[in-house]
Amino acid sequence: MNGFDRFVIAYLPYLAIVLFLGGMALRVFVWAKLPQPSLTLFPQPGGGTKKGIVTEVFFFPKLFRSDKLLWTLAWIFHVTLALVALGHLRVIFDFAFLWNAMGMTPSDVDGMSATLGGAAGIGILAVVVAIMVRRFFLKRVREISTGGDWIALGLIAGILITGNVMRFGGHFDLNQTREWFMALITFSAVAAPEGSAFVWHALLGQLLFVYIPYSKILHFGGIFFSQTALHRS
Repeated sequence: MNGFDRFVIAYLPYLAIVLFLGGMALRVFVWAKLPQPSLTLFPQPGGGTKKGIVTEVFFFPKLFRSDKLLWTLAWIFHVTLALVALGHLRVIFDFAFLWNAMGMTPSDVDGMSATLGGAAGIGILAVVVAIMVRRFFLKRVREISTGGDWIALGLIAGILITGNVMRFGGHFDLNQTREWFMALITFSAVAAPEGSAFVWHALLGQLLFVYIPYSKILHFGGIFFSQTALHRS
């Protein structure tokens, strides 16, 4: 293992967690100090009730009324992202009790994971590409786009591409990846799963993780301050 690979898989994860938590603490501190927190997407006018917030979180009604194409892309993106996130939990947990209750064998689970994971990986990448194309070719969107918007989209696209390379190129080993993760959380000696695609996937994922507190991606965090903001306004 070369020095770059070792840094990415053995040391950067700890640094990324510190930077992420520090960034989140800073954002929460700033939000709490503002009379009306400057939040992206939240609070929504008229969405002060719990029902209004839940509706906005899951169905984006305001976005639907203003831009149906973007609403479609955003909804597909978030739903597919949730499925991808659930799939990644298999790196940590095997959910054997669930598969046994469903009467599925390990080969059945692997087949389902390959089918659904592969479809989700391709689908969400297509949505991200569509969002990038829209942002570049629509003048009104291009004019309000910032460098930060492109950085976030670029990181997400890179993560998806390397993830698809791992899945469809045969460069992914669940057991090796699980061992790597367990070594990290137990502060044991870390060995990288085989394949450079994993190293780049991990690098881009950690960079995005660190970038979240300082970007518009943190709009999901605004929901926790929406009620406070509405009461202060």
